[in-house]
Amino acid sequence: MAASVITVPPGTVEQDLPALLGEPARALRRGALVAFPTETVYGLGADALDPAAVERIFHAKGRPADNPLIVHLPDAAWLGRVVAHVTPLARRLAERWWPGPLTLVLDAADVVPRVTTGGLSTVAVRVPANPLARTLIAVAGTPVAAPSANLSGRPSPTTAAHVQADLGGRIDWILDGGPCPVGIESTVVDARGDAPVVLREGTVTREDLGVDVTAESGSPLSPGTRFAHYQPSARVVVASAGQGGDVAAEIAERQTTGLIGPTLPGLDPRVSVLASPLGAAELATVLYDALRQADVRGLDVVVVEAVPSHGLGRAVMDRVRRAAGGGGVVPTG
Repeated sequence: MAASVITVPPGTVEQDLPALLGEPARALRRGALVAFPTETVYGLGADALDPAAVERIFHAKGRPADNPLIVHLPDAAWLGRVVAHVTPLARRLAERWWPGPLTLVLDAADVVPRVTTGGLSTVAVRVPANPLARTLIAVAGTPVAAPSANLSGRPSPTTAAHVQADLGGRIDWILDGGPCPVGIESTVVDARGDAPVVLREGTVTREDLGVDVTAESGSPLSPGTRFAHYQPSARVVVASAGQGGDVAAEIAERQTTGLIGPTLPGLDPRVSVLASPLGAAELATVLYDALRQADVRGLDVVVVEAVPSHGLGRAVMDRVRRAAGGGGVVPTG
């Protein structure tokens, strides 16, 4: 059965959202799966405190059961509903970055089912910046567990059309709030101690947080770090800065090839330009859509030109390298 779709027109005022979202919010509270936009990517939401509803998320996505989910809240005042102890560090980070693309890992309250936490004693929580997301959760009256609304391992969805393509026949509702402006998933921080430990990089950078290093990749505490992620059917190749067009042209001699990166005059006409981002912020916004376009066009290979790996560039290049299966940069010649 196809998902029911509600399109929220651009410019809809926040005061009108509760009436518009009443039906999907009530359905969510009864165990339905509702996809909704955040500022980062679209999430696939279920009542975080209902084990049966959360199990439906894993089944719909084909997600490994030990991959924890992020619990979304409408505001920081709800933290006590899902967290055993709110540390002083967590309070400071929430005051600075919420609503926004920062997820905090804290000790879970007993009421949070282990299926939601991936079997862990900790829970990942955040307050999204998108008012549609916060309103849906508030009207539903329950914390909402929501990983990205895509088939597990695929590029994350940044439009409702991406959700429809992956999950349209597997879930109950899709709330179309337009494209997600950030484009990559939230930063995840372990906030149980005195200093933040970055578990997954995102738009809130470690420079923003005053952190010198990131925890070793693959932490079981964080979603999106231990399994294959962001991968289209096409093979992804990473080219060094300034070399995207040349690498794509070399590959295009043998295979159908697309390029995500700045384009210059004289680009081989056999190369399909999927996106032409200038810098890390633009690459973050267009990356997942462009990877999906490669599959729609039936391309064999996608070449992504690297951006400098600092700040947001470090976060977006983490996604690029995961999409490439961990492969390194390909030189020309």
